[in-house]
Amino acid sequence: MRFISTRSFSFQCVWLAMALASAIAFGPSAFGQSANTVHHDVLIKNAIVMTVTHGNITNGSIYIKDGKIAAVGETVNAPPSAAVVVIDAGGKYLTPGIVDSHSHIALDDDINEATSPITPHMMMKDAFDYQDKAIYRALAGGVTTSLLLHGSANMIGGQAVVIKQKYGASRDEMLFPSAPRSIKFASGENPMRLYGSRDQLPSTRMGNFAVQREALVQAQDYMREWDAYNEKVKRADKDAAPPKHDLKLEALADILRGKLMVQIHIYRADEMLTEIAMAKEFGYKIRAFHHALEAYKVADQLAANNIAIATFSDWWGYKQEAWDAIPWNAVMAMRKGVRVAIKSDSGDFARRLNQEAAKTMRYGGATEEEALKMITLNAAWIVGVDDRVGSIDVGKDADLVIWDGYPLSSYGVPEKVLIDGEVYFDRSQPGLGTTHYKEGE
Repeated sequence: MRFISTRSFSFQCVWLAMALASAIAFGPSAFGQSANTVHHDVLIKNAIVMTVTHGNITNGSIYIKDGKIAAVGETVNAPPSAAVVVIDAGGKYLTPGIVDSHSHIALDDDINEATSPITPHMMMKDAFDYQDKAIYRALAGGVTTSLLLHGSANMIGGQAVVIKQKYGASRDEMLFPSAPRSIKFASGENPMRLYGSRDQLPSTRMGNFAVQREALVQAQDYMREWDAYNEKVKRADKDAAPPKHDLKLEALADILRGKLMVQIHIYRADEMLTEIAMAKEFGYKIRAFHHALEAYKVADQLAANNIAIATFSDWWGYKQEAWDAIPWNAVMAMRKGVRVAIKSDSGDFARRLNQEAAKTMRYGGATEEEALKMITLNAAWIVGVDDRVGSIDVGKDADLVIWDGYPLSSYGVPEKVLIDGEVYFDRSQPGLGTTHYKEGE
């Protein structure tokens, strides 16, 4: 994330203006299903199904039951007794829903708790604005799942929230069920610039890592105190007194216990190596480096430690530590065995992540499937939900996009977006959600 975030309120096309007008007239429920909506069984037929995991099916169909993919193939039919919504894709492309593995939408201005460099007990869920129109704009771009992260003002920031883009549903319905917990670290210019301007530690890269190491040592001490107390309880020691609970230290301890996936904002290769060394020193795993514009320099080390990257396709030179960025980074890292995702870090870019992924086909020669994985299955792995979304496989959530045009191009425009088998966006009916959807019934 760039330290100073911006939000654009410009409406880019007529259909969006119409959709927002509908929201004003009918409220958020006009965009999606209400809490009382029952899942429809759905049959999508006559589609070019891009499965991500087992190739394309030229004239394929998908049967959706109870919000899950029940069958996919060339000859798929719904049971005769089922009441089914039939969607004829008309030979258009069908892909998994896009997963944005680095987003800050729907968090208002509560992205950075910039009062301390160590704030692991902050919860982004507490800042989540489920009515933010940016959720709808991302949905209209084919995004169905987003990882909403703390900002990059802190060496160890707050805990992320994972959402499904069910715009119009209730706040709790948007939360991705049972998604694993993630926490945001941030190396580099942002923490040192912020706190250095206040004549406060950290103001250098040395200071950054000193602050991070000190916090993790405090977590080790906290864990030892609780271990000692629990040992006394086992021995029925009448003098056993529990240590004082500390939300900050408890969250740090959960990092060391492996209960929080570590997502790190980072740019430079040397800092990636330092973060890897610190993770080994304290015994936790890094899930992904975010931005990671110099990953191509140390890709073999990232692959060896099973660290993914969530990167930009071709952002470059917007600050000093982005100076060595190259548009071949994603594919060069991938060819070394790194799991690569392309992410937005922008409410604007989230609307066209398909085009951002397509750039890797131009810069480095990614295949169609490899490029698509960068915004679906690989991104889902970074978020920790690849067992649920990111590919078109039986048993996975029916989060799907029907595209008007080839998805990996500027001609690809989402026509319909389904989440858990329900239509949450239909370009032909802006402002209408699943409660109004009647096609094929």
